[in-house]
Amino acid sequence: MGKLIKNHWARLIVLTAATYQVAAALEAFFWPKIFWDFLTKTLDPAVKPVPVLQIINLIMGLGMFALEWPLPLLAGSTLHRSIEARLALMPLGALVSVLIYQGTNPAIYYLTGIVVYFWAYSEGEIVCPKPWSLPQRGGGRAGARA
Repeated sequence: MGKLIKNHWARLIVLTAATYQVAAALEAFFWPKIFWDFLTKTLDPAVKPVPVLQIINLIMGLGMFALEWPLPLLAGSTLHRSIEARLALMPLGALVSVLIYQGTNPAIYYLTGIVVYFWAYSEGEIVCPKPWSLPQRGGGRAGARA
């Protein structure tokens, strides 16, 4: 059997989270609800009458999807190849996602993706410039692992 390439696995998890987040944001336009409204009503102005949180979720979900797939504009860029940037952006995606009632599942997926990306980062994995490809043996930086 081959080795598990953790950054590819994490990418699939985050793609799932981003898809769910976009769907949750679109649903929240029709049924606006803060997940934490049973504790406090102070966050209600973030979803109605102006759908600020829904728009932020939609932009964040589309942005994470564009980064993980990636768009041809981002493919091979420093942002696309940086696991550190993903580890910095995903907690923000999870935070805005967990605030709306429909976004609790994407938040859990984002947290799972963060754990797997951290595992890949701690083992020295790299993200290849060409999306969905494998690192070449002997190329790249010293000590790079697949």
